[in-house]
Amino acid sequence: MADQYRLFGSELSPYSVKVRSYLRYKSIPHTWVVRGQASQGEFQKHARLPLIPLLVTPQGDAMQDSTPLIEEVEKRYPEPALQPPDVPRAFLSALIEEYADEWTNKAMFHYRWAYEPDQLSASLRIASGILGLDARRAHVEQAAIGVRDRMIPRRTVVGSHDGTQALIEASFLRQLEIAEAHLTWRPYLFGGRPCLADLGWAAQLYELASDPTPQAIMQHFPHTMAWVARMASPVVLGEFEPWDKLSGTLTPLLQEEVARRYLPWADANMKAVQSGSDWFEVQLGGAPFSQAPQKYHVKSVGEIRAKARTALEQAPDLAKVLKDADCYDLLTC
Repeated sequence: MADQYRLFGSELSPYSVKVRSYLRYKSIPHTWVVRGQASQGEFQKHARLPLIPLLVTPQGDAMQDSTPLIEEVEKRYPEPALQPPDVPRAFLSALIEEYADEWTNKAMFHYRWAYEPDQLSASLRIASGILGLDARRAHVEQAAIGVRDRMIPRRTVVGSHDGTQALIEASFLRQLEIAEAHLTWRPYLFGGRPCLADLGWAAQLYELASDPTPQAIMQHFPHTMAWVARMASPVVLGEFEPWDKLSGTLTPLLQEEVARRYLPWADANMKAVQSGSDWFEVQLGGAPFSQAPQKYHVKSVGEIRAKARTALEQAPDLAKVLKDADCYDLLTC
């Protein structure tokens, strides 16, 4: 329909699922368009890059890159508010979303393409989405072979290889433990209503919950699984909680995951790109992590640092929260 947004995406794309959850939360009229052969012509008409999600407005404007896209649409649809009303909580929500987009995504990509059952499941689902529901099974299976052959070598793009497997999988398990403790008594990360942090983190876990190996692990974390399911179509169930009620179970995520894994990795990655290195290694929580630099991530970490500087200028009390969580130095350097 001409008066609706059109969201081009895939069930196997966490960033597509993230934007779809946002549109559903806002009750913004939209059509979900699976990117595949049937929609390729329309997709190419609007897309600047061959990436999903792609959101086309009723006026025909196109947007890509999930976080800036959501921030732009939020200006047009400010209610119900996506972020807590105060600067410190709003920034912490944005920081967790950044962590999920860039670090939890490593676990998602790792599990999907490191283990054979997950490879087979994902490649068949991707091929089916590309070819459409009417495609013959033999054609889907043949296409799935091509998907699998193309995607498995790409594990190294996000730093997934034999040398990092243990670190990535330990980080994933710790995320689940932290989430389970935090979500036992509340429906969303910051209380009774979802925010940017929920969108980013739940979307990555949504994908992990759809793959056999991580799904088997996640079944032991029922509150987290319920939250992931809730975030498919989130609704307001209450108000945002004050930070002093959230910090006891949310600070461990900031200290152990954001401060000890994501931020040191992001800093090392940025320095490797700036120096022109083709490989870098960094200690994350006492364990080595190595990969080729991710050039596209430099912009992302630059933006979260800029947001940190602005937030600290507007709310100096945020500094204590970030220092207590060991995040301050790497966000302000």
